[in-house]
Amino acid sequence: MDFPANSTLHFSPLAADGRSLLSERAATLRGRDHRPNSITRLSHCPSLSPLPNPLHKVPSICISPQTIGTHKLHFWGVRISGFLSIYVLRFWVVRDTWGSRGKRVKDYSLYTGALGTAYLLFKAYQVTKDGNELNLCSEIVKACDSASADSGKVTFICGRAGVCALGAVIAKHTGDERLLDYYLRQFKEIAIPRESPYELLYGRAGYLWACSFLNKHIGNNTIPTTHMRSIVDEVIMAGRHLGRKGRCPLMYEWHGKKYWGAAHGLAGIMHALMDMELKPDEVEDVKGTLRYMINNRLPSGNYPSSEGSENDRLVHWCHGAPGLTLTLVKAAEVFGDKEFSQAAVDAGEVVWKRGLLKRVGICHGISGNTYVFLSLYRMTGNEEYLYRAKAFACFLLDRAQNLISEGKMHGGDRPYSLFEGLGGMAYTCLDMVDPQMAKFPGYEL
Repeated sequence: MDFPANSTLHFSPLAADGRSLLSERAATLRGRDHRPNSITRLSHCPSLSPLPNPLHKVPSICISPQTIGTHKLHFWGVRISGFLSIYVLRFWVVRDTWGSRGKRVKDYSLYTGALGTAYLLFKAYQVTKDGNELNLCSEIVKACDSASADSGKVTFICGRAGVCALGAVIAKHTGDERLLDYYLRQFKEIAIPRESPYELLYGRAGYLWACSFLNKHIGNNTIPTTHMRSIVDEVIMAGRHLGRKGRCPLMYEWHGKKYWGAAHGLAGIMHALMDMELKPDEVEDVKGTLRYMINNRLPSGNYPSSEGSENDRLVHWCHGAPGLTLTLVKAAEVFGDKEFSQAAVDAGEVVWKRGLLKRVGICHGISGNTYVFLSLYRMTGNEEYLYRAKAFACFLLDRAQNLISEGKMHGGDRPYSLFEGLGGMAYTCLDMVDPQMAKFPGYEL
């Protein structure tokens, strides 16, 4: 998303103080944890101070893989005992975005609205297997369905497609065939306006991603290739048309700018296209577009937010190296080309050096940048990336709330939302339970 330039600089107070902390923590983790998929006690990762909230009486959270099924969460062995635990984070998010609003939905989106809370609850269900999480998730999705019925927005993250797609997946998990059929029927009735852009958050790429989400979670061909093909044709044709005016095979414009990033630009569109059945010449266009971006990255190794920009300040999922890293990892997996895996590793170094931001969220914050290391760990098996992910996540648990209260970090314009606030932090922490399966919400499948 776009936001004022003065709010997007990497957080220099953290860069000095936090960088040494992260480096020390990563080194300590390397020395202690030789079993990345096991639960180990990390005494060097202290919990946050308790907040003036009645939830300080929440019972101690037990740290044992065996307790996952009984709704007791762990986070890499960190004992949080009545402090700002993952469970308490989840409680606050639900209370603010659902309970305190009288269970009425105004913003239904995954990005900043109630659907983001439902997505968090679905993740909590996947971790805990607690049916109460799934039931509450289903209740929120039904409210989002009503709120989005007349919406003209068509994407997964910001539109109607996200409501119907997540609703169908939840219905499958609850065994409600009638509701599953309803959401799938509603999804297939979504009409993409001719004036829709091509990017991920508001455009055709975001609708295609929703199709891929359904095919993964419901079953192959839930949304048939023939349904998606006409949209893929539109995306490719438009990209080639604008690309002919420059040196990049595919290029797109949104609000007068040719964006490169995951949210509005090339990275997000290429990411969605890589899940489609592409013709050989289309595959070459996607690969050529990624190569163009690699060859024209900034001298620092970061990626510009838009074509021709020399601004080197943004290190976010939405704009900059973090979103490009995830897309390049995807390209390495799909195409098997070493150049893409190496470019992903290079971009990840930028995130490690400059990705400790002054925001907690997923879109443009530390939570989102944590997924860079989880994605690289999944691609390479190199435990160094796991240690880095744990260092970023531990930093959030250790210090985020205190720094927000001191005015040194920004809690997000929607402080409990999935993409801007504590909802994203809670989601990231839940994903750390099984890092091999961790995926950036609404982007990685």
